[in-house]
Parts: sequence; structure tokens; C-alpha cells
Amino acid sequence: MGYRKIEIEDREAAKAFDGFLEELGQKLEDPKVDRNELCRKTLADLYFGPLGSQVLAASGASCAARTLVASFDPRNVTLEPEYYEDLDPEKYYVRKPLIWLWTMFDRSPVGQSAHLGHRLRRLLAKHIFKKCGENVKLWHMVEFSYGYNLSVGDNVVIHRGVLLDDRGEIVIGNNASISDWANVYSHSHNIHDINDVTLGKTVIGDDVRVTYHATVLSGTELGHDSMVGTVGVVTKSIPPHHVNVGIPAKTIVKKKRDCPHCGKVG
Repeated sequence: MGYRKIEIEDREAAKAFDGFLEELGQKLEDPKVDRNELCRKTLADLYFGPLGSQVLAASGASCAARTLVASFDPRNVTLEPEYYEDLDPEKYYVRKPLIWLWTMFDRSPVGQSAHLGHRLRRLLAKHIFKKCGENVKLWHMVEFSYGYNLSVGDNVVIHRGVLLDDRGEIVIGNNASISDWANVYSHSHNIHDINDVTLGKTVIGDDVRVTYHATVLSGTELGHDSMVGTVGVVTKSIPPHHVNVGIPAKTIVKKKRDCPHCGKVG
């Protein structure tokens, strides 16, 4: 994807980052750890540093301050997917504390660090997603619905502000790239009855590029090495190697070069 490796110059900071991720990773692997409490304590520490424990224990603060502290506990917040009738409580509520930790990390000062953020989100994704491959790069403010219906392959890059609506199922293949503010859906509504929801499976194949502000609608499949142009709206499946643009997205060209990963000619 053309990225260069970034290292942290301050060795003490790098050690702190590594220690934070290692400690969090160990707790996520421990079935005895209460994930709600883990989220609550971690967010208090990230937002208030050494005072985190004192903040959680404080009782004489204003209502506004107590509201902030209460919101660190995922049991005290409701997220949009909890209002969906097709939610699977058994799968979702074991993931909800990690989803809330991801969300609030992104909104914290610490969450603005891409170097740390990529590693933290990848760590959480392996416990949230149905599948999370190797070397996945997740940028700021990526959102998803349930997480448990989302499969992501190796070397995938998902940029800022992307929405992955996995109410149905989303499968993202290896080496795919989804650019800033793109939306990928796996459910649709009946035009006569908004409460009549159809769940679909949306597939973004290997080496696919979904570019800026594009929308991929439920039930479509983007074939290997295909591409969706900026602001394109995919309403029908795209064949391999085809470049689609527009609303609705239509083919304007078929690639005539060797695929960089498979070696096949488009």
C-alpha cells in the first residue's frame, strides 16, 4: 500500500506503548477477566492518567463529572446496534466492552497516535471480528455494527471514517483497501415497510479498492482486483478487474495489467 515503517524515538514511550498492549492482550486472553471492568478501568487511565483510579472512586463530583465517569463503563451506555431486532445477544455482549473501548480510545488524545492505534485496533479486532487476518491496518473512526459478522483478510487497509455495516455479513479479502468515508452495507429495507429488513452477504474480493466516499450496497460482490471510483454507489456485483464509477456504479474500463499479487492478466 506504499506505507513506510514508523518507529517511536522516545524509548521510554515505546516501552510504555508495548507494555500497555502486552498487558491488555494478556487480559483479553484470560476468561476470568471481566471485560466491562477492563474497559472501564482502561478508559479511566487513558483519559485521566495516574488519577484514573481516584476518578472512578470519586463520589462528590458534579452530575456532569459523574456522567462522564459512568460512561466509561459499557454497561451504562447503549449503542445503535442494540436497537436492532436481529442482534445476537450471546455474540454481541461479549464483544460490546471491546467495541466501546475501541470507540472511546479513538476519541481520546492517545487515540490520535496512528502508531499505537493501528496496533490496539488490530488487537481488539482479533477478539471482535469473525476473522481478522495478519497485518491489518485500521485507521481512526472505523465503525461496524456487530463485529461478529465481519471477516477481514491479510494486509487489508481500512481508512478513516469507514462504516462496515455487518448486520448481515461482510467478507473482505486479502490486500483490499477501503478509502476514507466509504460505506459498506449488508442489510436493506423494503421500500414499502422500513421495518422489513433483509440481511445479505457483501463480498469485497482480494486486491479490491473501494475509494473515497464510495458506497457498496448489500448483497453485492466486488470481484478480484476490481475498483470502485470516488462517490460511486455499487448496486450490482462487479466482475474481476473491472473499474466502476458513478451512481449507480458502472464499468468504464477493464484493467489490462498483471495483478500485483496473483500475476494474472486482467
